[in-house]
Amino acid sequence: MTQLPRTPVDTLKILGTGFSKFSHIFLEVFRTSRSFRIGVVVFVALVILGVGVSYFSPFDPRRWYLVTPNKPPSFEYLLGTTTNGQDVFWLLTWSIRNSLVIGLITAMVASHVGLILGMLAGARGGLLDRILMILTDSFVVIPALPTLILLAVLLRDVMTIPIMGLIISIFSWPWPSRQVRAMVLSLRERDFIATSIFSGYSVVGRVFRDYMPFILPWHLVNLTNTVLFAISSEAALAVIGVSILSEATLGVMIYWALNYSALFRGLWWWLISPVLTIILVFVSLFLISKGVSDYSNPRLRWQSGR
Repeated sequence: MTQLPRTPVDTLKILGTGFSKFSHIFLEVFRTSRSFRIGVVVFVALVILGVGVSYFSPFDPRRWYLVTPNKPPSFEYLLGTTTNGQDVFWLLTWSIRNSLVIGLITAMVASHVGLILGMLAGARGGLLDRILMILTDSFVVIPALPTLILLAVLLRDVMTIPIMGLIISIFSWPWPSRQVRAMVLSLRERDFIATSIFSGYSVVGRVFRDYMPFILPWHLVNLTNTVLFAISSEAALAVIGVSILSEATLGVMIYWALNYSALFRGLWWWLISPVLTIILVFVSLFLISKGVSDYSNPRLRWQSGR
């Protein structure tokens, strides 16, 4: 049987095809889905606020007693100040940036680890499949929240924003891995996979050439869901006091507001700002996820005339 060439150039072509497919899906969903457009606009606005605006802060908003404490929102302090003498607006911009970094690191690591392991297990089968699924099931049965709390406490002295994202990634990849494997096992029964095998494509070649186009829409949805999981996990750790309390994240803002009884003392702006921001992050990513899900469902696309 004549083998197809497997050179670095072929690999780059496969990756280029995958990127082209991703760009096509994004543009098509953006054009046809209103919920996706709204979600992207809101999420981009939050990214600009967190990544762009935060760098123009006149001071380090994490430091205490730099401004007058307990001031309500005004022209001087757009979102008021905290009991610790922090400007809530500038503190919020830093918090958005750090929370998004945690979510992005978790999504990039966990989603792609789950994707790759799931596709290799389903496409290869045999001993490799059994080993990978035993590894996956071992992580599935570990209780995530208690273990995250334990790791956060043990690593408190060396904890940073990237390390927090990596720790949350440990418990974010097993279920996506199993779901991807199930999809690949279903696709293996299709005729075009048999044709690809007889044409001489390797397992890796089939993964990127044949399976990826079908799994990519689901993968985009999983990316957004993983960001949500990471941000909510960090917020949960922060509320109970085991996150990076010296840094600025949305969860840490909520922790200090609760610790100083902000609502009971009438400092509503201190607590409402991070809570509403988390809601906006969740709503925007949900709308993005919904738009991609609708696009990947042929019945929904046909009903909406797309």
